[in-house]
This record gives sequence, structure tokens and C-alpha cells, in this order.
Amino acid sequence: MKPKKILLNTPLSNEFDVEEMGNEHISTSFETPLREGAFDINDERKIELIENHFREIMLILGLDLTDDSLNGTPRRVAKMYVEEIFSGLNPENKPKARLFENKYNYDGMLVEKDITFYSNCEHHFVPIIGKAHVAYISGGKVIGLSKINRIVQYFAKRPQVQERLTVQIANELKEVLQTEDVAVVLDADHLCVASRGVNDTNSRTVTSHYSGVFKQEKYKNEFLSYIKLQKHKL
Repeated sequence: MKPKKILLNTPLSNEFDVEEMGNEHISTSFETPLREGAFDINDERKIELIENHFREIMLILGLDLTDDSLNGTPRRVAKMYVEEIFSGLNPENKPKARLFENKYNYDGMLVEKDITFYSNCEHHFVPIIGKAHVAYISGGKVIGLSKINRIVQYFAKRPQVQERLTVQIANELKEVLQTEDVAVVLDADHLCVASRGVNDTNSRTVTSHYSGVFKQEKYKNEFLSYIKLQKHKL
């Protein structure tokens, strides 16, 4: 993934425009925006730096970090950011998908549905919780089912918008499987909508990507009949 070049500390235009951009759920690229040199420092150093900065945030909020319950929080948050919920930023964590011959000559649709994923909205850094539904038709190769889950998790574990996440999963599957016959549907709850802002706990966001034969109504409808989107609660 080629990093996107950005100028640090350069405002988009003004504070109002930046706030509105986040509230309107605007995505600027289908590649995760990364600055040049994003991986010049190792994970342990990133944890150290985030720990220091998060400690300052807690102090600014007025929290007493001498309290037993709080004094380890900056370190815990830093490790969580680097090693868990944003680990998908690091290309070294990208799952390695091994291809197998389609020895059964199975030429039907393979659907992996209800893959639970946890991501974070890049506008407010609050959770996106949802289900991914993925289908493909073999072009001669197959991959282990768990690798589909791992691909979904890898791209989810970074600051995201759902549209980008959908496309990134689909593009990776097409590249790995060496076929255009791929479909992806994401159905998610956004806590930036539910826990702040309009505080709407009932709405969901559904995004989709269809390529190859899945652009045909026959295959698309078959896929949708399998997944039968059901409302899920947080």
C-alpha cells in the first residue's frame, strides 16, 4: 500500500468545515490515508509515545492519575491502539492467504456470512460494530474459510469509514483469489451516530460491492437470499 502524502498540522480549511466533514461521514480516499514514514518507528516506541500523549489528555480532562484505577490506563490504551484495534494499519499484520486447488471442481457460490467485525470511525474514534457477508465463485483456486475472516478483521482494525472498508475487503479478496467474481455486504451500527450526535440507536448502515458475475441480478439475488439481513443489537 503506497502511503498518501500529507502535510502535518495543515488544516483542511477551517474548524467548521472539518467538523462538518466528520458529521457528514465523508471519505476522502479508498486507501487508508497514511503519512509518509508511518512505519519508521517500531510498535514499542509507538506505545510509549501514545502512552505519554494519552496521559496528557487524561490530565487535561481533570482525571487524577494517582488513583489506582487510572494510573495504568495510558499504557493500556496505548497497547490496545497499537496491538489490537488499530493493528490493521501495519502491513506486517496482513494475513497471508494460501491458495488451494479447487479439487472438488465446485463451481457454485461460496458464502461466508455473519462475520463479526469491530472497527472504529475515523472521524470520532468510536466503534463501528457489524457483520460482514462475503461470497465468491472460484476461478480455479480456493482459500481456507478462516482466511476470509482474517481479511475482514485486518482491514477493520484501523480507523475507517464503512464504504472504504467494504471496497478494501473486496479488492483484497479479488487479488488473493485471482477472480473478479466477489461480493461483499457490510451491515453495521455506528456509535458515532448512536452514542453521540443525533443519538440514534435504531439506524444501521449497509454497504455493498459487487464485481464479476455478481453484477448480474441472478447471482446478486442468490447471494442476498443466503444472507437475509437481520437486525442485530449492540
